[in-house]
Amino acid sequence: MGYKSGIVSMVGKPNVGKSTLINRLVGEKIAIVSDKVQTTRNRIGGILTTEKGQVIFYDTPGIHKPLHKLGQYLVKIAVGALNGSDLLLILVDYEDGIKASDHLVAQHVNASKIPAFLAINKIDLAPSKDRLVEFSKRALALFENVEKHFFISTEKGDGVDELLEEIIKRLPEGSMLYPEDIVTDRSSRFMAAEIIREKVLLLTKEEIPHSTGVYIHDFQDRENGVLFIRADIIVERQSQKPIIIGKNGAMIKKIGVLARQDMEYIFDSRVFLELFVKVRKKWREKDNFIRDFTNLNEDLE
Repeated sequence: MGYKSGIVSMVGKPNVGKSTLINRLVGEKIAIVSDKVQTTRNRIGGILTTEKGQVIFYDTPGIHKPLHKLGQYLVKIAVGALNGSDLLLILVDYEDGIKASDHLVAQHVNASKIPAFLAINKIDLAPSKDRLVEFSKRALALFENVEKHFFISTEKGDGVDELLEEIIKRLPEGSMLYPEDIVTDRSSRFMAAEIIREKVLLLTKEEIPHSTGVYIHDFQDRENGVLFIRADIIVERQSQKPIIIGKNGAMIKKIGVLARQDMEYIFDSRVFLELFVKVRKKWREKDNFIRDFTNLNEDLE
């Protein structure tokens, strides 16, 4: 009696700090993080189990005005993730201010009629408390269904414990939805693809935009105890391929080394990772390529 469980969907514009927050709350790396917008492409569940309750946090793509078919899919996933939530956690960015994309988020949140908490992120960058209060009033005016608001820093962890405590209090009573040792609802194969994509974004900076996809060909436990993974890194233009490969293969080797290190930690196994680079022109406009190279099949079922 008194145990809480429920689903909390994080919602906000791109690059507002949702992935960083979910990783901090769960205490494990569930969602990949970069400083580029649209890093998150899927609805990714991070599962936190405590003595008081179990919370399934869903990281979602940033709501934005789509510029291509992939963008349309991402918005569809983000908006669809609101359905079935017990609580919405809206994130706004103090540093970035209130933008048109925040108004777009508000339209979908208000239409959902689902109870919401508002988290104002990057409070460590505010020059004074008065500025924060002023900003919070502007943010609260956008949303009709906010019950409480919080001041947090996803990077430093300020205010996150208080936020979590209030989230658990607000959830309905119920038994665990997942076993207590499970921290994500995503498969290892999915996580491998995301880790590879994260390293591409990290190492190529602005040279490779969000035209990168990953396709896992093989994901096998070998008899020698090694997890064998063979994957393609997908780009849209021929000129992008040598950037990923690098001089004498230096870049793809570095991507592989960093990805393998993360995989060995997460999967608790030795990993043999084999990477290739393929060009698929305008893949973000083609349904079959989008589903193959972004792991969206599960999200769109």
